[in-house]
Amino acid sequence: MNNELLSPAEMTEADRLAIATGPRDGIGLMRSAGAAVAAVVLAHFPAARRVHVLCGPGNNGGDGYVVAKLLHDSGVDVAAWASGSPRPGSDAALAASECPVRPRPLSAFIAEAGSIVVDALYGAGLSKPLSGDAARAVEVATELNLPVVAVDLPSGVSGESGQSLGQAFRARITVTFARKKPGHLLLPGREMCGELVLADIGIGDGIIAQLEPRTFENTPLLWIGNFPVPAVDAHKYKRGHVGVFSGGPSATGAARLSALAAARSGAGAVTVLSPANAMQVNAAHLTSIMLHKADTIADVKEFIGHRPSAFVLGPGFGVGEKTRDFALGVLATEQRPDGKVDGLVLDADGITSFRDAPNALFEAARRSNAPALVLTPHEGEFARLFPDIAGDNNLSKLAKARTAAERAGAIVVYKGADTVIATPDGRAAINGNGAPWLATAGSGDVLAGIIAGLLAQTMPAFEAACAAVWIHAEAGSRFGPGLIAEDLPLALLPVLRELAENRNGMIAG
Repeated sequence: MNNELLSPAEMTEADRLAIATGPRDGIGLMRSAGAAVAAVVLAHFPAARRVHVLCGPGNNGGDGYVVAKLLHDSGVDVAAWASGSPRPGSDAALAASECPVRPRPLSAFIAEAGSIVVDALYGAGLSKPLSGDAARAVEVATELNLPVVAVDLPSGVSGESGQSLGQAFRARITVTFARKKPGHLLLPGREMCGELVLADIGIGDGIIAQLEPRTFENTPLLWIGNFPVPAVDAHKYKRGHVGVFSGGPSATGAARLSALAAARSGAGAVTVLSPANAMQVNAAHLTSIMLHKADTIADVKEFIGHRPSAFVLGPGFGVGEKTRDFALGVLATEQRPDGKVDGLVLDADGITSFRDAPNALFEAARRSNAPALVLTPHEGEFARLFPDIAGDNNLSKLAKARTAAERAGAIVVYKGADTVIATPDGRAAINGNGAPWLATAGSGDVLAGIIAGLLAQTMPAFEAACAAVWIHAEAGSRFGPGLIAEDLPLALLPVLRELAENRNGMIAG
């Protein structure tokens, strides 16, 4: 698996392990990194009038000196600019000594239209804002609108959080090594990186495995082995039964979107659990989706007797005591001994209903053998349920989702263009295929239904949430402009078909 994400500290440890075990030493890794960047520059900017290589004092700057040497050897007009000198005896100092282009002080940096900039000042481990000469270099490149090729990560962007720490380069292309970092996927880092190139510099999969990474890019490689494909002898209840709670007569549409998404994602049976006064409204719009009255917790318990596999509660349901009672009632049931995954996807009003009583929800989720709880908050809902975590500016979105999941005993799907999915045990995935077309009313209701549909087919909760987020975004991207939530259930079909048809090959690969 190559979708592990490494924190800056983990990347430093990967470098150390690779050097310790060979066959490459530190300067060998640096030469490979510089060669990868130089190849990108030559391939993408063959007509550049001049290349300005900005070198910091650390290993990132050492990569820059290798880039400058290789470009010079290829006949490119190169200027090197140094922010301090490498530590004597370091790999960066050796790279600088081998570079025929003598660096000038970064304080004197000037550039001309038609040139490009290679940003090798600071890598993913930067933890403080750019200042002085480095900040001025950003201004020069920005004012001239020069294409920037960043080494590892644009200087000024945190590899841990993706946050811009002040002034930062906005790269046309970013070349990183071995594995991506969280800052490559979390916003605004993802946009600041431009096109991302992942280069192999000789740090093998075995080295990465020793780190036991707990953070991943959300791609099918992460969950395809658990993706459900019906067996030849499958019948509808083998494929799981989803119950979706509906709001009152004027608020039924959200539940129907969730229900249809659950059915499209493969659940064998889906039932809308409707108040009596909304039964006729729902019945007028449902065909293959079943309908069941659910006004009281007794009605809910009676339906649970029919052995449903997963529930969606919240979309259009309303905020208040009834919502809390229904959620706690579902969580009070026991996971079944037949191995079926019982789960509750709590979204929208379901999340907001617990803003004044979050511990009641968390205690219910933590109960032994309780159904899996999946929370799907957007930023505002996250702040209602986890106000202290949301308000901690020292935490990245990734860290916030992880902290919330641990507290809640639940899978947390912290939504946005850079959705983070986190588990109580510390695993997390960052989604990289978010689509702006999904910023439309009802899109989240569809996502909740997809998660429930996959849960109902016995997909583990973390993998189900990750798969649903990726599939939802992929469908939105493929549909493109004009997308509304009603389009999404049908837009899922080509994505689901490709996953089912290619599943075995993806697992083998």
